Amino acid sequence: MTSTNIKNQNAAAAGADMRFDDTDWHSLETSAVLETLHAGDQGLDTQESARRLKIFGPNSLAEAQAKPRWKLFLEQFAGPLIAVLMVCGIITIFLQHYVDAAAIFLVLFLNAIIGYVQESKADKAVEALTTLSTPTTRVVRQGRMEQIDADQLVPGDLVLLESGDRIPADLRLVEALHLRIDEAMLTGESEDAKKNTDPVDRDAALGDRHCMAFSGTMVTSGRGRGLVVATGSDTELGEINDLVHVAKGRTPLQRIIHRTELGIAVAVILVAIFVFIGGAILNGDATGAFLSAVSLVVASMPEALPIVLTVAMALGVSRMAEYHAIVRSLPAVETLGSITVIGSDKTGTLTQNRMTVEQFTLGGGQPVPVEGLDLGAAAVSDDDRMSGLAALARAGALTNEAHRQPNEQGGIEYSGDAVDMAMARLADQTGAVTAEDLDAPIVMETPYEPELLHSMTIRRSPDGTLTQYVKGAPDAVMAMSRTMLDPDGQVVPLDTQAVHKSYEAMGSQGLRVIGVASRVLSSDQDPASRRRPDDLTFLGLEGMLDPPRPGVREAIAECAGAGIRVVMITGDHPVTAAAIGRRLGLEHTDQALTGSEMLEMSDEVLRARLRETSIAARVSPQDKLRIVEALQDEGHVVAVTGDGVNDAPALKAASVGIAMGRSGTDVAREASDVVLTDDNFVTITQAVRQGRVIFKAIRGSAYFLLSTAAAAMIAVGVNVISEEPLLFLPLQMLWINFVTNGVQDIALGFEPGNGDELESPPRSSGEGLLSRVLWARLAVCGLWMATCILVLFRLNINAGMDLAHARTIALTLLVLFNFFVAMSARSENRLIFQLNPLDNTFLLVASFVALGIHAGAMYLAPVAGVLGMAPLSASQWLICLVIGLTVLIFSEGDKMVRAFLAKRGIDTSGRPKGHLHHVRRRIAGMIN
Repeated sequence: MTSTNIKNQNAAAAGADMRFDDTDWHSLETSAVLETLHAGDQGLDTQESARRLKIFGPNSLAEAQAKPRWKLFLEQFAGPLIAVLMVCGIITIFLQHYVDAAAIFLVLFLNAIIGYVQESKADKAVEALTTLSTPTTRVVRQGRMEQIDADQLVPGDLVLLESGDRIPADLRLVEALHLRIDEAMLTGESEDAKKNTDPVDRDAALGDRHCMAFSGTMVTSGRGRGLVVATGSDTELGEINDLVHVAKGRTPLQRIIHRTELGIAVAVILVAIFVFIGGAILNGDATGAFLSAVSLVVASMPEALPIVLTVAMALGVSRMAEYHAIVRSLPAVETLGSITVIGSDKTGTLTQNRMTVEQFTLGGGQPVPVEGLDLGAAAVSDDDRMSGLAALARAGALTNEAHRQPNEQGGIEYSGDAVDMAMARLADQTGAVTAEDLDAPIVMETPYEPELLHSMTIRRSPDGTLTQYVKGAPDAVMAMSRTMLDPDGQVVPLDTQAVHKSYEAMGSQGLRVIGVASRVLSSDQDPASRRRPDDLTFLGLEGMLDPPRPGVREAIAECAGAGIRVVMITGDHPVTAAAIGRRLGLEHTDQALTGSEMLEMSDEVLRARLRETSIAARVSPQDKLRIVEALQDEGHVVAVTGDGVNDAPALKAASVGIAMGRSGTDVAREASDVVLTDDNFVTITQAVRQGRVIFKAIRGSAYFLLSTAAAAMIAVGVNVISEEPLLFLPLQMLWINFVTNGVQDIALGFEPGNGDELESPPRSSGEGLLSRVLWARLAVCGLWMATCILVLFRLNINAGMDLAHARTIALTLLVLFNFFVAMSARSENRLIFQLNPLDNTFLLVASFVALGIHAGAMYLAPVAGVLGMAPLSASQWLICLVIGLTVLIFSEGDKMVRAFLAKRGIDTSGRPKGHLHHVRRRIAGMIN
């Protein structure tokens, strides 16, 4: 049952007719809203507010319950490999082989500790980013203004708003004085929404409901009053917040690992059963046969694989933190390397979230780029054209409500309307306006109102001169003008056709265009007579845009080179979105998909449209979610970026949700897998690269583990059914798998990237933990190692060597095989001598330490006695070393053969042909 239904039932039980869930508040007149809410301009009384609080509950969002620590720890024991080892450990206890059982459970316990610690760290990292949204608010109750905790608000409360306030609940505005609200978190619009009290159409989109103020948004200027119409989970923010608590499916890596573990477990169990039955029948010793089967299971089971995965991904978490990315979910580290599509929000991610004036025109002249223009020098220049440009910038800054405040760095911070801030910033940075200009007293002003389409200010200079400044919609400002500046800065009669041509040229680039005009008045003129401006001189146009972030275009080109497509998904206007898309080098920006189009589309048509465009504009949260699901239905691994509540459902549904840490909302961060602390798209490309590095490291570790496990399984299996003495004891296999191999396979997880990770396409969704190349190499190397171990063991037994010595030689040969396989496993394609051993110092040191530990164990009598080992002579070590080197003939030889064939155009990788050519062609098109 939903919270709304519960509240309605509570309301009915209280005898109050307060079913508000189906009410379209934005379409009602103010009087109807007051009547429906049983409210007035004196606010609610204490008794009524308490009664409604009991009915509707606290004004707070539902929070996800933190996973208990004990449950997080127990989850580390899940998985087929762990289950098989646990069963083996339990049965070994019943057989009273306590040392073997203790070793098995020690491995499992250490794996659980590593996984638990890393997941706990990831949770704590993101907790540090969350803050309370609105702790208190001002309301009118019983005719008095009171400040109360925001969670005590109820429907019908009259809330007071002013600049800087965060809206505490969904409000129907009943008073709005120059009220502007930043609703980017809900709508994605970079420009503040201008508010009034007039009702709108019942079907109006969220961003067009100008008489509403929504919970979580911020008042940027003006003031107003609003009646609470929804609280808690019934607000727009709350309804979206509820969607983010849906459980997320497995990541691609989790599915691959589960499939691999299950396959290994089934194969090993079947072979173990065969060995047990065969040994029991041939030798008539069921206990001995079972120990042989346990030995095979322990030898073949890559129990260190979960540890390697956890360590490698935890290392990725640490590396990504250096690139300003906090990872909440460990598997997301690798999933980033698998993505094929990035659905990115525009504002604040691809762009700077700072409206900036980019072009001027004088009158109806050609647009002039602002970049590189010294308007400070222009203000005192004898050049009429440059002086005209300075006058244009000054006029825009002097009819302006932007607020300037010094910051700690000695600079200036701006607040207010995005357009006003852009024009003020331009005038300040270029020196077109002086402190004296800004201090000139305002004798009359008209703030911007949607119905007026302009703002006006009259200022008096120190010499007593009055100057009237007007800015607004170009058509409205032209209607007030009689003359204009020509491109040379001379005053000429107004040419509306020329101005319209300039207006259209700037608008076609996605710029927000503002017209600016002025008129010098006589010092004795009555300012009241100029309330309706006329006979102005049209100075020109200012075109502004939220510009792309530095480096984003290059990052998108890198994504293209890596086979990743970037799609812009935004609530902004299609023309603006397309203009930004072209600047960023996105493909197919001419036919932007819009939310209104999607209403009429089937899923099949939507998927087809998404293949034709890289821009989705004017989309709602539901539209974003549908786009993500459509791309996933096409087989894509989708990453989504966002910062607002409107992005949360898509963030949750995506394979990887990437939230903004600075500008992002708590709801967005709650829904995400990764949080960017610098809100920069460029960081995503670095995260993708690290994801691919991590998967390559995991793949190398898995190849190392499985190849040595395959060798051990073949050797032990053949040994048991050959009626020979037991090749390896279970404890010896645990010794190899954990003490020696365990150090090396973890060290392989630290393998750094080669720097070319973004030059190849993502791996195929059907590709498993190992590629076909590695599976083939694994089979050959595993068979060769098993054969060498069995032959050497048989020769030593036939020569009369005691069993402990023969086992120790076989075990040492396996250790040396592992040493050389670990070095080869660093790269799937590069030869050992092409790799700098110091690039992974940990592996180099760990491999020699593993050899040292193994040698020390056989020469320390107490340890050797427990492990059933005996000391070897120098000649026996040399024999094992020479035979161990032979595995490189197969692993490195395979690399050389494939490289030789690749140079001759023969593809042995299994990747689709022509893909890289297509990628290179896309990059070339973007650069050109």
